Amino acid sequence: MSSTSRTNTRTLGPTPLSFAQLLRLGKPRVVSLIVFTAIIGMFLATPGLPPAGPLLFGAIGIALVATSAAALNCVIEQKLDAVMARTRARPLPRGYVTATQALAFVGSTGAAGLWMLHSLVNPTTMWLTLATFMGYAIIYTIVLKPRTPQNIVIGGASGAMPPVLGWCAITGQVSVDALLLFLIIFAWTPPHFWSLALYRRQEYARAGVPMLPVTHGELFTRRHILLYTILLSAICLLPFASGMSGWIYLLGAVALNGVFLAYALRLYVNYSEKLAQKTFRYSITYLFLLFAVLLADHYWRLA
Repeated sequence: MSSTSRTNTRTLGPTPLSFAQLLRLGKPRVVSLIVFTAIIGMFLATPGLPPAGPLLFGAIGIALVATSAAALNCVIEQKLDAVMARTRARPLPRGYVTATQALAFVGSTGAAGLWMLHSLVNPTTMWLTLATFMGYAIIYTIVLKPRTPQNIVIGGASGAMPPVLGWCAITGQVSVDALLLFLIIFAWTPPHFWSLALYRRQEYARAGVPMLPVTHGELFTRRHILLYTILLSAICLLPFASGMSGWIYLLGAVALNGVFLAYALRLYVNYSEKLAQKTFRYSITYLFLLFAVLLADHYWRLA
């Protein structure tokens, strides 16, 4: 056999398992936003700096469990992912990772994260994080997503939990202020995901997923994006009204909400897929900046 033939033979066969591909299963960009809002919750939970131990191990533990939940979502939805352009390049549909390897990754990251939260943070945070895991990976992915166009609204409760988890990691309990952070993300989730679903509606329709644009049409979805964005703008005033935050946050929230409302109104009046994409991308920037302003206001008032 020639050297060329031997070389070609060696390149055949399954792709070696890559740690980078395993990490992709955990949706690191989504997890980074989860951890960011959880850390903001940690800093807001205390008048000074949060203790280093709960801050570090809480962030790592929440990140590990969130990674585990995201990977399990990929395992459950691998056939669905294979038919959608947005997700067909994920490791499972492409065969870079097997279901067995993915499940091992799910189990190891989830167990490590829960152990860390229970042993190095506090049991309450561990139980709340486990409930969040079950809410996203099981209730949302298996029960809600394939059955109801309100999947994002109901399932959004799990996605809104990270700042509550961060708050609990520092204080060991859930306060009214923590629930205000929950409400902000809960109201943010529908316009965020529905703007994505608008320009991906044909993919969802082919995959048989009853997202709102598929079941109720484009105009109905655009109207609800606008309504939920108005609701979000009102909820974002609650931290100022309750005394949790001050004028810096209020000014920042009003400015950010103004831009979000402008996007939602334009989307309703003069829809285009390009505008839906811009609205989706802004919604991510919006949440990041809103929580950053909330943190800046918190420490400015303490200075």
